[in-house]
Amino acid sequence: MLIGEVARRSGVSARMLRHYESLGLLRPSARTGSGYREYSGDDIRRIFHIESLRSLGLSLREIGRALDDPGFTPSALVDDLIRQTRERITAETELLTRLRRIDAAEPAAWEDVLKVVVSLQALGSKSAAARQRAALSPAAEIPVEALVEAVLRETEPNVAGALRWALARSGDGATALLAQGLGSPVAAVRERAVRSLAELPGDEATARLRDALTDPDAMVRGHAALALGTRGVADAVPALVDLIVRGRNDTEAADALSMLAGDTATAARIATRLVDRLAQDTTEAPARVRLTQALADIPGRTASDALMELSGDGDRAVALTAAYLVRLREAG
Repeated sequence: MLIGEVARRSGVSARMLRHYESLGLLRPSARTGSGYREYSGDDIRRIFHIESLRSLGLSLREIGRALDDPGFTPSALVDDLIRQTRERITAETELLTRLRRIDAAEPAAWEDVLKVVVSLQALGSKSAAARQRAALSPAAEIPVEALVEAVLRETEPNVAGALRWALARSGDGATALLAQGLGSPVAAVRERAVRSLAELPGDEATARLRDALTDPDAMVRGHAALALGTRGVADAVPALVDLIVRGRNDTEAADALSMLAGDTATAARIATRLVDRLAQDTTEAPARVRLTQALADIPGRTASDALMELSGDGDRAVALTAAYLVRLREAG
């Protein structure tokens, strides 16, 4: 079969067939009396082998080794191809993400595109100072999706605070994206999502914070409760009491309980919750003192009665604290 017929049947151009021949990949079995290349059935099969290996991403040199080296083992080469392909997919995915973010910024001119690119590069910098400047810059053109991704991975407290500040001023879209962070298997990521949601206004952010009250991680629940307490959501009471017991942000938790105790029913509910935890055998002495102190700013008869009873508690520290608080309430 002559080269033109081979090219037609195989889909490989005559020019590429000659290139294969120049590299030693393909050697026509014979020539006609006029000197034209003549390909046998084995030659045709080799062409298809070459094209098959090319489709896997092998270079022509690697194809030559695969077809002609009797000692060649494909496993290492295939593993390397897998690695290269994964790296290429990662790079292409990152590029696609970057392009989508630029598109989301709706640039009107190339200058706008460049501003977004510079901001995204700064946000991904290894320098914490550069990341913080990018978040705080009034001229920064950072799409909300990029801000959310950055705040969910940020471990530097000052940078994280700057990113939360930027998110709070980014407009619509941040709440839904941060809610996705609440589904992360990593507790630290969920905590960052909650702390960011805490700085966003609106009912949607409040609803997502309510969801976080059932999170399996105590830190996540605690940050959600503190935020909800300042928003007047009484559902946060159990988690706030837990914070006091654990001694984590206990002062802030006690303040939040005081803010929630604005009506008689809620105040009684909070006082009852605090007293119940005081009565549990598993509650340790330092936690009992903190719970007693938390009763100080809870108005109403329930809290006053509890403090009066605690002034005779068997734990001297609890009894002294309660007695002091009773005198303050009576003086007030």
